[in-house]
Amino acid sequence: MSAVSEAVEVAASLCRPFEGLRLKPYICPAGYPTIGFGTVWKPDGTKVTMEHPEISKETAEEWLLSELKTNYLAGVLKASPGLISHPRALGAMTDFAYNLGVARYRGSTLRKRVDEQDWEAAKEQLMLWTRGGGKVLPGLVKRRQAECRFLD
Repeated sequence: MSAVSEAVEVAASLCRPFEGLRLKPYICPAGYPTIGFGTVWKPDGTKVTMEHPEISKETAEEWLLSELKTNYLAGVLKASPGLISHPRALGAMTDFAYNLGVARYRGSTLRKRVDEQDWEAAKEQLMLWTRGGGKVLPGLVKRRQAECRFLD
């Protein structure tokens, strides 16, 4: 298995339970029309709308894998090219970016610790990203803990 394939599978294994699966459009906590496993932008580059028809689980899976590889993994690798040698950590950071955006990863102290391969400090940094609306959210704590398990 290639490093990219392994990283995408790690990221998808994190995204699926934390994003959840909805086959009909919904408004995500950030306020965007969303479908599937947290898809906001379809692979064809168009945005999901509240009028979008219901999709199948297979389509949701295809869209998740496409989005992870094309948008999020590519963005994380551009910011941290050394992660190609650490596919599991690349997958975890891809999940982080899927949750919070590539720009937040790129501008973070977390990225600096990852680039230094200081995995313990990176885990500490990850655990700082657990708030939503000013409150610590148990789901984000669990997601960050799960991502930490892939940093080596």
